[in-house]
Amino acid sequence: MIDVDLHATVSDGRRRFDLAVSFASEAPVVALYGPSGAGKSLTLQAMAGLLRPTAGHVRIGGRTLFDAAQGVDVPAARRGVGYLFQSYALFPHLSVRDNVAFGLRQWLGRLQADDRRRVDELLEAFGLTAMAHSRPSTLSGGQQQRVALARALACNPSALLLDEPFAALNPMLRQKLREELAAVRARWGIPAVMITHDIDDVLALANVAFLVEDGRVVREVDLDRVASRERAREAIAPALVRAPRPGEGALRRMLAGPGPDGSTPGTG
Repeated sequence: MIDVDLHATVSDGRRRFDLAVSFASEAPVVALYGPSGAGKSLTLQAMAGLLRPTAGHVRIGGRTLFDAAQGVDVPAARRGVGYLFQSYALFPHLSVRDNVAFGLRQWLGRLQADDRRRVDELLEAFGLTAMAHSRPSTLSGGQQQRVALARALACNPSALLLDEPFAALNPMLRQKLREELAAVRARWGIPAVMITHDIDDVLALANVAFLVEDGRVVREVDLDRVASRERAREAIAPALVRAPRPGEGALRRMLAGPGPDGSTPGTG
């Protein structure tokens, strides 16, 4: 169970933003969906302990990470959550392997045998073994995302917090990476909270979506109970739904590139 009720105010002296987000769910993947500036990233930062709310609580898996009324505020490093930053935030001077292992090291000491095995397992699971000694600058955007996700999973977190996980990727890579992320999350069985302004991210990954506007949750949509993709799209954000262009399905398949046999989908 992920149970969040957060109140916070941020200001830069000229602008003020009031956050009052509340949601709870036992779904494997929760999406906070809405336009930029709605308060989604602030919510994720508060859940991770990177922003201190003025009131409310954060509870994940029955563990209280923050409770203003009870005076509970677990430090970020001890919250046991994996955070995937939108920019990935990889350390440029470290190898892929050292980036993945970073959170397992105690004051840059040696890894324990169990930790080394976990790093090896993650490198193999994400197809990163061959580039384990490479630096992040030599990797593609999709490879950098895999490194960042492997690092987030290395400490065996109780939940994954995903900040716009596909925003930095070429649009042609996004569907493939969505599928990979879904498979990895299911394999480790870790609940996730994903923030996004891309409705296709929600439709591909989420079980439940909360629409966030102006610092508040204004709608909840149970995607597992919606009969079709288009009905789900309309339920999440009816104002943003556009009429499909003629032949859009075939066009999407063509733009996805050639199939395994070298043929272009939709042209036969």
